[in-house]
Amino acid sequence: MSEIPAILRVFGYLSLLTVGGGMAAFPEMKTLTVETHKWLSFDQLVHLYSVGQLAPGPNMMLIVPIGDWAGGWLGAVAALVAFFGPTAILTYVVGRWWQKLEDWPWRRSIQRGLAPVSIGLLLAGCFSMAKGAIFGLETAAIAAGVLLILLQAKVNPALLVLSAAVIGVLTFGGSS
Repeated sequence: MSEIPAILRVFGYLSLLTVGGGMAAFPEMKTLTVETHKWLSFDQLVHLYSVGQLAPGPNMMLIVPIGDWAGGWLGAVAALVAFFGPTAILTYVVGRWWQKLEDWPWRRSIQRGLAPVSIGLLLAGCFSMAKGAIFGLETAAIAAGVLLILLQAKVNPALLVLSAAVIGVLTFGGSS
């Protein structure tokens, strides 16, 4: 129960960083959940994010097990509400307001400025995750292979996640 206020603060804050998607908040999520609060290890966070890519629904549902580990079932609910509540409300309010400002001269400038910020946040998340997920030639080859496949063909990412899991089992066996 003592972790609930921290869970609410952490995931409420992280929800506001997801400009461009959940990966945008990954570096700060790592800092807060792994380094500051020590609710899980970096390997566990990378694993949860990877599994979230395969599971149906938003990939950021990984926050539910983090909340559960930190504060039990109440922590899971707190993380879910804190993470999705603020952005849902903010999106609703800004969406309605944004329609009313269709002819506002600054609107296009704001939109053009937000796109590069989204890309920068996503790249920062990717590099942060890569530091923990790519640890040798084999894992670098898997990452490069997935990137090349996605750049060349329209493939369901879930198939690539499953394929990478099979390759991981064949390559690394039961080793850690």
